[in-house]
Amino acid sequence: MQAVIDACSAQKIDATVALVISNNSSSGALRRAALANVQHQHISSKTHGDDNGADNAMLKACQGQQIDLILLLGYMKKLGPQTLAAFGGKILNTHPALLPKFGGQGFFGRKVHEAVIAAGEVESGASVHFVDTDYDTGPILAQVKVTVSPTDDAQTLEKRVKDAEKELLVTTLRELAAQYAQT
Repeated sequence: MQAVIDACSAQKIDATVALVISNNSSSGALRRAALANVQHQHISSKTHGDDNGADNAMLKACQGQQIDLILLLGYMKKLGPQTLAAFGGKILNTHPALLPKFGGQGFFGRKVHEAVIAAGEVESGASVHFVDTDYDTGPILAQVKVTVSPTDDAQTLEKRVKDAEKELLVTTLRELAAQYAQT
């Protein structure tokens, strides 16, 4: 998220981060949004009664800000059916592996890199994909490959993949913003 805020601020992406939502009230995303003077909100089943209430609140918040594109950057829950229906084809996620490998429920953060190394893979990478109703199954928009070194552990691989993932996301968003500007 910080890479996107920085790229928009530096005008590397012709876009604005309009709203940051987290289901975790103490998330770094909310703190970073506050520091960048970006509107932010904690929405969860705890704050809004249940998953349905949280879905409705998220939908209203995004519609209220006239959001064109939703990015799930560290958002660890499935989106609700109302938000998915209203923003279908306009929700992106990043994943720290070359999907469809090492994706799905339970594959997040360092767990992905541990699995890549345990499988003896010689390359990993990052993916930007559209979000659908299941974890990491939507159409892939862009990927970048990262070589797995024989000396890598999960931590060293994770750092290189994160760096590549940030760059991939900014490049992909820059291209999407240019496409939106033409329509």
